[in-house]
Amino acid sequence: MSTSNSRTTPAHDQDALLADWRQRAMNFEQEIGKAIIGMSHSVRQITLAIFARGHVMLEGDVGVGKTTLLRAVARGLGGAYERIEGTIDLMPNDLVYHTYINEHGKPQVDPGPILKHGEELSTFFFNEVNRARPQVHSLLLRVMAERSVTAFNKEHSFPYLQVFADRNRVEKEETFEIPSAARDRFLMELRIEPPEDTALQKALMFDARFHDVDSLIETVQPGVIDYRAIADFAPVIQRQVQASDTLQQYAWELWQATRKPRDYGVSLDGVDMDQLILAGASPRGMSMMMRAARVSAWLDGRDYLVPEDIQQVFQETTAHRVFFSPVYELRRETLIGDLMNGILKQVATP
Repeated sequence: MSTSNSRTTPAHDQDALLADWRQRAMNFEQEIGKAIIGMSHSVRQITLAIFARGHVMLEGDVGVGKTTLLRAVARGLGGAYERIEGTIDLMPNDLVYHTYINEHGKPQVDPGPILKHGEELSTFFFNEVNRARPQVHSLLLRVMAERSVTAFNKEHSFPYLQVFADRNRVEKEETFEIPSAARDRFLMELRIEPPEDTALQKALMFDARFHDVDSLIETVQPGVIDYRAIADFAPVIQRQVQASDTLQQYAWELWQATRKPRDYGVSLDGVDMDQLILAGASPRGMSMMMRAARVSAWLDGRDYLVPEDIQQVFQETTAHRVFFSPVYELRRETLIGDLMNGILKQVATP
């Protein structure tokens, strides 16, 4: 479905277009729910990211379902899916091409995981990205920022590409911290946790259908939303969902509070608030927050933003863009959630 002429589409047709896509998004979430249980918040956040055209970093312990979730998302989107494992010896070229000795005993070069599907690549999953070297991060940054890469004396474009990555939180040996420039390219950093409901925990343990991931993924209807059309439709959401002056002021205050939380009365136990922040959220980061918030409003059937839309995405889109001074960065996991909650509590909601 083309939406390239959406600027001149009559209002009632525009409303019908938005409603039609909203139903597709709901169907997409329902299909993902066939393979994933206890992750409704995560599924909604990923849906927001897809329609905001943003990349997602996943965090979570081993075995909590990150890969299963992304395989279900990839199937629901349609298009080609590729996954690569971060390792200490992975080099940038390994993402672009693959060299080996063929059956005739001669060297051969084939396209790597980024290139092999061409423009049909819609979902790329970089597992344990912090095990890869900084040179690999640099190439990933180019792919994420420009959805293109130069190889074989040619520029290759991936107009429908959605990048997901996850970070190993347990093992610290042979890992490399993700640079701030790369982290800022992720629309969201999303924490994946096991379900808290006891019945769901027991289902994951004892229900045999959750033990066969391949069969589980096959229950998801493929191509529920057309990955090729999202790039054209996503800007329609951004144009149609409006923010009042009051709402814009609220969002601006939240941004300022990430830079100078003490000015807004935010305090944390045992923390010198004057020394806590090394750098607050970037302008690009806050624009990404607003992109996700507009999608949230659209999914709720509105063409205007309310504070709850921003609050729903604030932590996931903003926390990884706030950098602490070195003395506090070591305590990041225990401090960042309290800081984000403190900001939401202290900044007056209109």
